[in-house]
Formats: sequence, C-alpha cells, structure tokens
Amino acid sequence: MLRISIPSNGPAKIDYSTFSNFMLPMPDGIDSEVNNSLVLLFDDEEKAIDYTNQLRQLSGSQKKAGNEIIAAIEKDMFVRTYAHSA
Repeated sequence: MLRISIPSNGPAKIDYSTFSNFMLPMPDGIDSEVNNSLVLLFDDEEKAIDYTNQLRQLSGSQKKAGNEIIAAIEKDMFVRTYAHSA
C-alpha cells in the first residue's frame, strides 16, 4: 500500500471534508496522521498516477485542491521512480 501525505496547512487547507465539499474523486483510501495531515492510500504507484489523471480534469474551485494533491503525489519518490521506469 502506497501512502502519500498531504499537509493540512497547504494553500488549499486539504482535510477529509475537502473531498465531500468539493466533490473530489476519492483515492483508494484516506487516513489521517497525528499532525492533522491527510494521508492518501493507493494500492500501487499506477493507481496513484491514474488518480492524478482524474484530478487533472477538474476545473473551477476543485482545481486548487486537485493541483495540491497532484503535486504531493508527483513528489513521492516511489511514484517518480515508477513513472520514469514505465
């Protein structure tokens, strides 16, 4: 299971409610850390990349949160390694 942390103090202030408030697509799972960061769960790197492709289709008020999530996923070392080897 791939875990990607999204800080809650970022520009979009992403937390669990962000997904319902902005009707964002859900990743495979969501968890939280002690410091209130949100943790996105994916079965593997391919699913994480597929999820970023879904988020790229967002517009309007969804786009700010989507872009912040995309940036966190693309910074993940495992996702980067997978993307470069594919």
